[in-house]
Amino acid sequence: MPNLDRRRFLRDAAATTALVSAGGLAATSAAPAQAAPAAAAPAPTSRRSGAVSFRWWGTAGWRIDISDRTVLVDPFLSRIDTGLFAGAFNTATPLTVRADVIDPRVDRAMTVLVTHTHWDHFMDVPYIAKRTGARVFGTLTAYHLGLAYGVPAAQLSAVKGGEVLDFGDHSIEVVSSLHSRNASYAVAFPGVRVTQPPLPATVGDLPEGDTLGYLLRVDGGPSVYFTGASDVAERNLTGLAPDVAMVAMQSATTTGDYLPRLLAGLDYPKVIVPVHYDNFETPLQNPPVVAPTDRTRLNEMIAAIRRISPRSRVLVPEYETAYHF
Repeated sequence: MPNLDRRRFLRDAAATTALVSAGGLAATSAAPAQAAPAAAAPAPTSRRSGAVSFRWWGTAGWRIDISDRTVLVDPFLSRIDTGLFAGAFNTATPLTVRADVIDPRVDRAMTVLVTHTHWDHFMDVPYIAKRTGARVFGTLTAYHLGLAYGVPAAQLSAVKGGEVLDFGDHSIEVVSSLHSRNASYAVAFPGVRVTQPPLPATVGDLPEGDTLGYLLRVDGGPSVYFTGASDVAERNLTGLAPDVAMVAMQSATTTGDYLPRLLAGLDYPKVIVPVHYDNFETPLQNPPVVAPTDRTRLNEMIAAIRRISPRSRVLVPEYETAYHF
């Protein structure tokens, strides 16, 4: 038996099937998969079906509701226009937080997890933290940027990978990771902040600042791995073996064997959810707007996942739809 099949057979023999759609985009389809109906599969008795919901907010952003607690990952709701998708990216675009978009969606938050500090992952975080009192976890750069925005130090927790944080009914493991590289083998806005900088004013003022992944384990529920960029230090994934992986789409081919290394490192998750495939400078409305070149990349990504990990289910999410795994 090939190695992949043997590993998956052993896992599948001991695990239940996740309650999500197995759909993805067909090679010529423009419509994303929908959430599975409630009758798609029986609820495993060991899981609290409906107690945990996952809602995609575009890019790599998520809202996770665990009973009466809310965890946010890279919440970027302002979706400002930088010209990126029009081929005229302006690094001097002002950082404009749209409270009118954020406030109706963020009624509460206990924890905010930041994968890295580019504007499309971090820009709205300080406002959300000050509005809700949420604790922000991220790199040392995220910590110092939070201070620059006036977030109280008591709400900022710097992490670097290896930490396992216990919140009672769920835990979060921090994983050191890598940011994707462009066609020139470079990272956009590289750099870290080792001291508190001046208040950022433009998108170019928010550097990558190192990159993290997060594994969320819910008691009696799923384990879910979140990525914010399309590169991986696969040796850091050993033993995580999540049920579900939120996987950022690759925008260039300069990172070799990205999907094979990531999926093998995660022990071929039962459910794989592509993220960071949408045009995140358009309104948060379904169906998500996807640039033509990104549509092609997404279709290629889905095909690659099905080839590399044929037992995995692929779920292409829509905005603000409650998914239960």
